[in-house]
Amino acid sequence: MTATTPLDNGAVSARRGDQPDDQPELTVVIPLYHEAENIDPAIDELLETLDGMPETAEVIIVDDGSTDGSGRLAFRWQKRDARVRVIQFRRNFGQTAAISAGFRHAKGRVVVVMDGDQQNDPRDIARLLRRMDEGYDVVSGWRANRKDKLLLRRIPSQIANRLISRVTGTRLHDYGCTLKAYDAEVVRHLHLYGELHRFIPALAAIIGADVTEVVVNHRPRTRGASKYGISRTVRVLLDLMTVKFLTKYVSRPMQFFGLPGLLSFFAGLGILVYLFVERIFLGHGVADRPLLTGALLMTILGVQFISLGLLGEVLTRIYFENGDRKPYVIRKTAGFDDSEQESGAQLVGKYGAANGRSEAEPEVTQPLRLPST
Repeated sequence: MTATTPLDNGAVSARRGDQPDDQPELTVVIPLYHEAENIDPAIDELLETLDGMPETAEVIIVDDGSTDGSGRLAFRWQKRDARVRVIQFRRNFGQTAAISAGFRHAKGRVVVVMDGDQQNDPRDIARLLRRMDEGYDVVSGWRANRKDKLLLRRIPSQIANRLISRVTGTRLHDYGCTLKAYDAEVVRHLHLYGELHRFIPALAAIIGADVTEVVVNHRPRTRGASKYGISRTVRVLLDLMTVKFLTKYVSRPMQFFGLPGLLSFFAGLGILVYLFVERIFLGHGVADRPLLTGALLMTILGVQFISLGLLGEVLTRIYFENGDRKPYVIRKTAGFDDSEQESGAQLVGKYGAANGRSEAEPEVTQPLRLPST
């Protein structure tokens, strides 16, 4: 990597992308959370790699509510290179929300997502694009030679990848690799919330996307600390249940909720009929029998399982899709036109105030609804 001029001297980069393209061929989305030690070398290496590629490109940095100065450094890069655009969240909403924001604002025909911790090699982007040229809609990176700890990262990841592949039917060796390339038309149809970023290839397969993978380089982390641990295993399992529903029953949810609901309802109803016959025709007392309580419980649970399950899924989809609501709130942006600006977000850098957080932020007139993440 060539040496670069320090960011805070106001120098203008001589890179090819000094003048932004209206319609770049490639968008690189980088979700960031507490990566102040990595952002400068990571973005510099990425832009240098993009310089050597024939595709016109833009870079969208999404600061997921960092408090270590990552956002300030990201805005400096926007001032330095016109290809860089920045989105900063008001608080930490999670990686899924950060990727969703990048998808929403991407202009490129192809959208590549990669980490900002320098473990993903930007030179692999060209490899992903070549595979997409073969007709694939999603190309996932496969870290065949991972540089992570064996017991805490690699073994749990291998188990999770096999389980996810089996449950979703979209077989990949490495769902956890952030480095992936997506056709822009595919990501426009994806509605991400919760922590579904791990399952984007499976969600893309639902809408008919052709998914494949290529081996990519994985480098050891040299700065900062990993944001992932063994504790995410439970969340992955819970999200996997959601993805299983979305992949198989999203268009026919009654078959998912209806079968156990009907079994419970009719089993309870059958027991109640049996007890009714005993009481009316045989004269046996049933009021103090536990079987009566169990039958009533099974009948009620059957009705609730069907009703509440369907109601919850319908409300979730209405909230995020029909209402055009997003699982994040942007504090400010840089490098976006007014027509692209979202409600409540402050323009800074090229189009507005000075770098970093401004002292007087605009008042948000609409109430902020912060869904749990």
